[in-house]
Amino acid sequence: MSLAIAVLVVLICSGLCSLVEAALFSVPIIKARQLAESKKPSALALLKIREDMRDPIAALVILINISTIVGSIVVGGIAATVLGDKWMGVFSGVLTFLVIIFAEIIPKTLGERHAASIGLFCAQPIRLIALILRPLIWFLQKLTEPITKGGSTELTTSEAELKLLASIGRETGVIDSHESDLIQRSFKLDRLTARDIMTPRVTMTCLQGDRTVVDAKPDIVASQHTRIVITGKNRDEVLGICRKDELLLTLVEDRGEMMLRELAQEAPRFADSVSASKLFDHFRKTRLPIGIVEDEFGGIAGVVTLEDVLEILTGEIIDETDRDVDLRQKAKDAAQA
Repeated sequence: MSLAIAVLVVLICSGLCSLVEAALFSVPIIKARQLAESKKPSALALLKIREDMRDPIAALVILINISTIVGSIVVGGIAATVLGDKWMGVFSGVLTFLVIIFAEIIPKTLGERHAASIGLFCAQPIRLIALILRPLIWFLQKLTEPITKGGSTELTTSEAELKLLASIGRETGVIDSHESDLIQRSFKLDRLTARDIMTPRVTMTCLQGDRTVVDAKPDIVASQHTRIVITGKNRDEVLGICRKDELLLTLVEDRGEMMLRELAQEAPRFADSVSASKLFDHFRKTRLPIGIVEDEFGGIAGVVTLEDVLEILTGEIIDETDRDVDLRQKAKDAAQA
């Protein structure tokens, strides 16, 4: 009876340590930070452990070794008395099998499967144990420092890994295909530039600023764009941008004799090499969803809008006013003709 109790105690102690160790290692740092937003003590303790695993894991390693070594000595002594030397070999084999199954495989599997809940439950006790064992941990760290000393390991996740996670999430049903596509497309924001997404100058709707609104009425009504570029004598002399609805309102209010240059609003200018992500930040902050794109010589290369940036994430956005779906392709076709 005493032998069975001793074996059971060893299995429970070793199994609990393996369970906790597997759980703590399996909780992603992002998940720990998300849980910590609740400000619960257990969640905050779990985050602190995940941010610095050295002392908690050292404490668990000490406990595992104590339970294993002390347990082996105690169980071996009891077994020698109860079974005698004849059965010690058989008993050692059976005990090894039990340790592998009930103190390693099963606890670690459960720890990985229920990492978050187990981590929250044991985070505070583990930090307390690590604090109690701090002198011993410090001594062991100093003893092993000549071998383990080295640069800190940074936890980084590459773009390729994030894309892979999005694909796996879609395949396993964690996220749907639309969410996965959005994640994949979001990485294009830093790779694509204003030149890649702009409406080229040959397909811009431009009106000369010395024309009156009445004179330009047919062109205004025919334009498929909500904003129209106002220029001087040529397209490289951009005076500003006019909203189509404001021009139409001017006609309704009998102010059609006004010059287009008088109604033009200054538009921001971007180098054609600026990234789509920087364009998005600018449009979001200024709330002006359009800008002029300049080439490397200072000439007008085209016009870029917030919609052009959003289409990187969503695909082509088409409304009832769009007659030409892809103006960039239209410009290429015109150049090849």
